[in-house]
Amino acid sequence: MGVLAGAEPFGHTGSAETGFLLCHGFTGTPASMRAWGDHLAEAGFTVRCPLLPGHGTRWPDLNRTTWEDWYGAVREALLALLATCRTVFVGGLSMGGTLTLRLAEEFGDRIAGIVLVNPSVTRLKWDTRLLPVLGRIVPSVPAIANDIKKPGETELAYPRTPVRAAASLAKLWAVVRADLAKVTQPVLLLHSSVDHVVEPVNSQLVLNGVSSTDVTEVVLENSYHVATQDNDAEVIFTRSVEFAKAHAAQPEETA
Repeated sequence: MGVLAGAEPFGHTGSAETGFLLCHGFTGTPASMRAWGDHLAEAGFTVRCPLLPGHGTRWPDLNRTTWEDWYGAVREALLALLATCRTVFVGGLSMGGTLTLRLAEEFGDRIAGIVLVNPSVTRLKWDTRLLPVLGRIVPSVPAIANDIKKPGETELAYPRTPVRAAASLAKLWAVVRADLAKVTQPVLLLHSSVDHVVEPVNSQLVLNGVSSTDVTEVVLENSYHVATQDNDAEVIFTRSVEFAKAHAAQPEETA
């Protein structure tokens, strides 16, 4: 089966000065990031949003991938942006935020700043510890997708949550949490006051764990988890453009 309509990766070629990599969430697709990407493109940025391996087709495909595969895809996209743009920012939703943090940990000041929307770094529910065992018995559980407050808005995501892939995501959380102190870039963290997927402790762990001295926290009062498609989407879009413009390298003056 091919890629679902609307789930395709996308990009916009704008300024060579500033690039913005966007990372979508677990079981989701670039569709959840498209309006954000369009807004960044309208502001003149070069934008890339890859489709993560195992996503955007059928949920069993995701069980055949691991966090290293997802990270490899965003890492490759970041390297391509770094080769063409003078200043690069990275933003992500949910697991996309987790991947963004991992990129920040690895690439340091080569990334000018990161924007996190409801990032995940843990899950407190008791069943999380059972994922490795559960994955050998049960291929999937009910979906986590489509947590949106805005009426009529639907997330393009899998109808089931693949358990083996979820167990790999839990491994990624542990890796990212262990290295949070390596994050030194400016951080814009936006999180929903009500989120039925990612618990509030996630944003607190990130805020407490990073070493960044330039950190801005924004509470989204009228959105659930998929905030990039929810009532506060414009807040995310506007604040991320302001953030990038404030932290972008100044164009070099010509003689």
